[in-house]
Amino acid sequence: MSTFPKLIVVLGTNASGKSGLGVRLAERYGGEIVSADSRQVFRGLDLGSGKITPEEMRGVPHHLIDVCEPGAFFSMHDFQRLAYAAIDGIIARGRPPFLVGGTGLYVASVTEGYVMSDNPPDLEYRDYLETFETPELYRMLLQAVPDTDVEPKNRNRVMRLLEKLHAGDDHVPHSQPRYDCLKLGVTWDRETLKRRIDERLERRLDAGMIEEVKGLMDAGVSLEFLMKLGLEYRFIAQYLTGEIPLKADMVEQLGNAIKKFAKRQMTWFRRDGNIVWLDMTGDPFAQACGEIDRFLSK
Repeated sequence: MSTFPKLIVVLGTNASGKSGLGVRLAERYGGEIVSADSRQVFRGLDLGSGKITPEEMRGVPHHLIDVCEPGAFFSMHDFQRLAYAAIDGIIARGRPPFLVGGTGLYVASVTEGYVMSDNPPDLEYRDYLETFETPELYRMLLQAVPDTDVEPKNRNRVMRLLEKLHAGDDHVPHSQPRYDCLKLGVTWDRETLKRRIDERLERRLDAGMIEEVKGLMDAGVSLEFLMKLGLEYRFIAQYLTGEIPLKADMVEQLGNAIKKFAKRQMTWFRRDGNIVWLDMTGDPFAQACGEIDRFLSK
């Protein structure tokens, strides 16, 4: 039996409904939610990041939303540090913590307990690395570490290791878990998920997502920052700057990109054999409650 504090995780792909399910579960168990989304930490990135609204929170306390100004540097290390503090605070209040989100690395940094170096990032060197395509970055890493087991297409991880080598950091990555985790997975079959993505995208566009990005640009948020955010912010910024001339083309390209991203999310999560995947065609809330009841009673 684990002596670690218990943490309930609700993870899944874009447009899967994980945020709404997380709220219902936190309501049911009197818990609080820590968001695990790499873009929702930024203020003003609301429609584009699919950020939950105050009304949708239904009074459930949420943490790690709107904790950083757009354009500022925010790393996985920053997320982990703030997430640990939020989760420990929830536990100290005698309430169950829920980690809810779809950024796989952010989720894993907490559930696996990644031990990371405290060395500050070299932003100039990072900007230099950004000028290379991912295959070239991977070749650079192979030259330095021929036996690396990093996935060639994992750009963020490849860049981070190159940064560590550049800084002379010989820190050996390892994990030191802090919580006993129940991981609940939320997704749909491919065709249903595609439809949900299209419908969600249309709703957010109707709600003013293009205007949101224009407002960020008018407020001085750099095009470079928006492009690094990817997906909605990248494609809408390209439309607003004329790189994609037609709105219809932008929407089509964006929809396809979101679907490809959801596929990559699933590839990441499927590697974790400890995730309990909920049957979204049945009663996922009841199924999740059954899993949580057993987990909390152990």
